[in-house]
Amino acid sequence: MFAACAVAILCFVSVSHSAPLVCEKLVHPLDELAAHHFEGRWALVAGSLNHPPSMEALRLRDSITIYFSNSTETSTYTQINRFGDQCQHLPYIISVEGSTFTFDVGNRFDLGGSFLYTSCPDCMVMRWIVKSRKRHSVDLYLLSRRREVEQKEMEEFRAQLKCYQLPAPVVMDPTEELCPEQPESQPTAAAAAAGEAEETVDQK
Repeated sequence: MFAACAVAILCFVSVSHSAPLVCEKLVHPLDELAAHHFEGRWALVAGSLNHPPSMEALRLRDSITIYFSNSTETSTYTQINRFGDQCQHLPYIISVEGSTFTFDVGNRFDLGGSFLYTSCPDCMVMRWIVKSRKRHSVDLYLLSRRREVEQKEMEEFRAQLKCYQLPAPVVMDPTEELCPEQPESQPTAAAAAAGEAEETVDQK
């Protein structure tokens, strides 16, 4: 009995010590991100926010495409949300320094964050920090050159969410069509209204 208890205690101590070590790696910002690494098109694979209304808004999107261009100290970040057969283009100026980034959104709110560690070779994990009069949240987004990732890569992202105490992610449907980089037509009133209610990640 004593031996069994000793083993149980040892296992508990081992797990409690290993969890922080795992999180230390998973929440670590990248030391440096080469500009060419994030140029081009990315698809949102999954995302999680600790702001419930924004989580619900994320579920309304059929797909989300991200384009990075002119990747120097100041780059263009374009997020394209698909609502049914309509596409909503949201361009922003983003300043990148090392592993951190800041969005230029005027004086409406503060939006910045960092690029986090990922073992996925064609993925990018963005940690957003959103601060406004109505909201202060931490968001994590898994982007990839692919529409879906391997199970072990998704499990790693889920582990990152647990480290930040974020809810289970919204996983995008990889069969949904992505929007083109350039807008083809103006969004419908319904899509525009949805976008206004939740611009990018409902930062208002």
